[in-house]
Amino acid sequence: MTAPIILSKSMDLAVIQGAFTQNVVPTYGRFPLAFTHGSGSYVWDVSGRKYLDLGGGIAVNSLGHAHPEITDALVEQSRKLLHVSNLYYTESQARLAEQISGLIAPGKVFFCNSGAEANEGLYKVARKFGHDQGRFEILTALNSFHGRTLGGISATGQDKVKKGFEPMVPGFRHVPYNDLEAMRSAISPATAAILIEGIQGETGITPATPEYLLGLRALCDEKNLLLLIDSVQCGHFRTGCFQSYQRILEGVPGCESFLPDGISMAKSLGGGFPIGAFWLRNPHGGLLTAGTHGTTFGGNPLGCAVALRILDVIHRDHLHQNARELGGWIKDQLSQLVHNHPTVLKTVRGFGLMIGLELQPHIPAFRHDDKSVAIQFINKLHDLGVLTIPSGTNIVRLLPALNLKKSEAEEGLEKIASLLPSLLQ
Repeated sequence: MTAPIILSKSMDLAVIQGAFTQNVVPTYGRFPLAFTHGSGSYVWDVSGRKYLDLGGGIAVNSLGHAHPEITDALVEQSRKLLHVSNLYYTESQARLAEQISGLIAPGKVFFCNSGAEANEGLYKVARKFGHDQGRFEILTALNSFHGRTLGGISATGQDKVKKGFEPMVPGFRHVPYNDLEAMRSAISPATAAILIEGIQGETGITPATPEYLLGLRALCDEKNLLLLIDSVQCGHFRTGCFQSYQRILEGVPGCESFLPDGISMAKSLGGGFPIGAFWLRNPHGGLLTAGTHGTTFGGNPLGCAVALRILDVIHRDHLHQNARELGGWIKDQLSQLVHNHPTVLKTVRGFGLMIGLELQPHIPAFRHDDKSVAIQFINKLHDLGVLTIPSGTNIVRLLPALNLKKSEAEEGLEKIASLLPSLLQ
């Protein structure tokens, strides 16, 4: 029997890494950083070094780190009720469902604990919808990402997540994103639904076009299919609207009548507390009846209290406007850096505080390292005290807190800009 590794009070990085190696399933490629605490858009590692967090826990920390009002909500609710079974009613779950529907359209909400679970619920809704006609198939997009469950990797349009877990769950096929004719051609007698992300996040911040969204809605109406949107990463005001499709379609003729049939959400919904949900428009909210779906912890009073408080803060502090305005300014500044450094940076894209900075695939300073250019670029930013998120081999994501300050954005941009000249060598 191997002796356990004892973590010292000083929490030395090497000791922590050793404990992980010995005790934690190695499913993540982790950067050599260990954090102890955070405040707002900053975190501190075990050595006491401070970092500006522009990754936001991969679009999770909607109010940053250690937000006092999230803490208050947790403490206040924990003194009253942590959990009761979904055999009973709770006010907080009812209020949260009401607020979510109020931000989208009349419908019904199911609460769970993660984005993958929310998507699993949508798969079941699609199958229930098409069951009596023998329809079960869901069409998704290439380069999509829908979670790490067996259903999630089957729905995901990336081969790398499927390797070693074959055979896949049947009933999913993938077609090119933003290609309406490819989607139309893929529909079969077995097709029950189409599932897309409003903005593909894991493969490089690629938004759906307005024409694609409107075309998919018309196609689903024509073929009696459900249109489902995975909004786990791109939702919850990250783009400046509650849902990314609302921002993408803003001011577009014909957008007034656009509405998906189902939307999955998680991440920023709980600001770091695990909670997920999916919304279904009427009448599809009645497809899942008693006994057809369930969860032990979904919609628990603690999670709902946190999510409600986050919504309160977002509305009170106009954080959707902050995401829109500050995100637009950041994107403009990055576009200028792309213009000034075309041999290092290729393009920038996204909406609000969901921004992808695409690097050139071959950067001189990175040619002697086997790591992707995105990982090498991010490691250089770590040296400068900035956290960002990789996406694919050459894209860096910025997914900061919705309450990011302009001074913090300026700090991050200055450090990104300071890095670029050294990468030409």
